[in-house]
Amino acid sequence: MSTTRTIRVSALLEAQQDYDLKLTLVAGERGLNRILNSPRIQKPGLALAGFTEHLHPHRVQVFGNTEISYLRTLPEERQRDVLMRLFNEALACVVVTKDLEPPKVLIEECEASGLALMKTPLLSSTFIQQVQSFLEEALTETSSLHGVLMDVFGVGILLLGKSGIGKSEIALDLVMRGHRLVADDIVDVARRKGAVYGAGNPVIKHHMEIRGLGIINIKDLFGVSAVREQKKIEHVIELQEWDPNQEYDRLGVEDRFLDIIGVDVPLSVVPVRPGRNMATIIEVAARNYLLKLQGHHSAREFAEKLNKAIADGAMRRTLGEEVE
Repeated sequence: MSTTRTIRVSALLEAQQDYDLKLTLVAGERGLNRILNSPRIQKPGLALAGFTEHLHPHRVQVFGNTEISYLRTLPEERQRDVLMRLFNEALACVVVTKDLEPPKVLIEECEASGLALMKTPLLSSTFIQQVQSFLEEALTETSSLHGVLMDVFGVGILLLGKSGIGKSEIALDLVMRGHRLVADDIVDVARRKGAVYGAGNPVIKHHMEIRGLGIINIKDLFGVSAVREQKKIEHVIELQEWDPNQEYDRLGVEDRFLDIIGVDVPLSVVPVRPGRNMATIIEVAARNYLLKLQGHHSAREFAEKLNKAIADGAMRRTLGEEVE
């Protein structure tokens, strides 16, 4: 199940470190609890002139040089009338760019209306680009997956498969080998900066169900070094029961991906049957992923060597026939 998020205006100030918005609050602190529900930004130039038909209240309203200059051309009383009419639309917040000094009336009306007024030294175009990037991530849908998320050699491995296939037992084996559990059974996922991150559901975090033993607490049993709060999901391994009639990928030349809330994550389908050491296979999958990050794709390199050997053999046979 996925859900669409909303955030409070205060999140813009909290995002300073990661997104470099350079925002400072000027007035209207009460308005920091207002809601943002759209990543789109609006410049309310037409709305200031009286055309408010396409004004969207739950967006960040950017006052750049055009808007501030227009306000300054108006007498103070007219400024107040224009802003009061605009603020009746229950806007989310106002941001003044280019480090422009907000007119006194704008500060007073924002304070009176409980509307957060912020300013930034960034150019309007730069600020809009950066705040949209933040909002697209912050407002993206979230979802929950049935699976197990592990940190294996620093790689976020998401194990998927039908109930009873052994995901939790494999995860326990990996914890015994020194790897870290992020989530068992329910993995809460969200997108951030173009990647998808997973975390344990708050209700069952650090717990694992082992059939025959019941619920165990990994943190209590193995210590804080055996768990982590969240991890970027970098590789998905789908576990399937071994089917002798099914053809499985034996070379791994073609990359496969799984879409998780709009992010394509590398996917491997691994058959499970008695005698296969699944924890070792997953460790190798993590090592192989790290190798690919360094530019070494073992399967493709092998295929290239094989093709070259076949081509060389065909060439030698052709030359031999010509000599005869």
